[in-house]
Amino acid sequence: MSQAYFITGTDTGVGKTAVAVALLQAAVKRGLSTAAVKPVAAGCELTSAGLRNDDALLLHEACTTALRYEQINPFALEPAIAPHFAAMREGLHLDAQQLAAHCQQTLDIKAELTVIEGAGGWRVPLNARQSFADIAILLNVPVILVVDIKLGCLNHALLSAEAIRADGLSLAGWVANQASGVNECHGEMVADLQGRLACPLLGDLPHCLNQDELAAHLDLDRLDLV
Repeated sequence: MSQAYFITGTDTGVGKTAVAVALLQAAVKRGLSTAAVKPVAAGCELTSAGLRNDDALLLHEACTTALRYEQINPFALEPAIAPHFAAMREGLHLDAQQLAAHCQQTLDIKAELTVIEGAGGWRVPLNARQSFADIAILLNVPVILVVDIKLGCLNHALLSAEAIRADGLSLAGWVANQASGVNECHGEMVADLQGRLACPLLGDLPHCLNQDELAAHLDLDRLDLV
């Protein structure tokens, strides 16, 4: 059994990496092998080993499959700006076909769970004509949507789900997060989205939990993993 999911969000800073890592950790607790890819990461820091991204390092640590950092994050960009702007500043061109081919190499390892993390939201540009959505489309993998439960999230979540399905991909589930803090209408908004998104709620994550505690709040039984 081998399954992969593309992790996207309603915006930047909604907790995609926290959810991706928690999914990997929950799978490991079930005895499953894990792998991850974050094909493009902006806001990297220069280290003795080269440019490194904190989110990609967290994914790396959560993988049971032996992968080099560059296998997880082939495009590490230093400017902390939109990825296609960061790439242009560094004289690089981001191409969906090239990035999908890189992701496919990791998928071919056939870990029992592989997560592919995008950047920002579904339509974040890669170049003048392609977006991160094109990577998921080329790979033809189901999508998990991370929603930061805050004012405006209903519109963002529903538009994102509509775009994912319009692109021909399955929305495998969604995760409610509280990256921006606790909202007084949290329960109402989660319940409202449950009724509208027409896919499983994989978890409702409390605010300010340690990363290692998040996995317990995800329900992998709602994914086709076992």
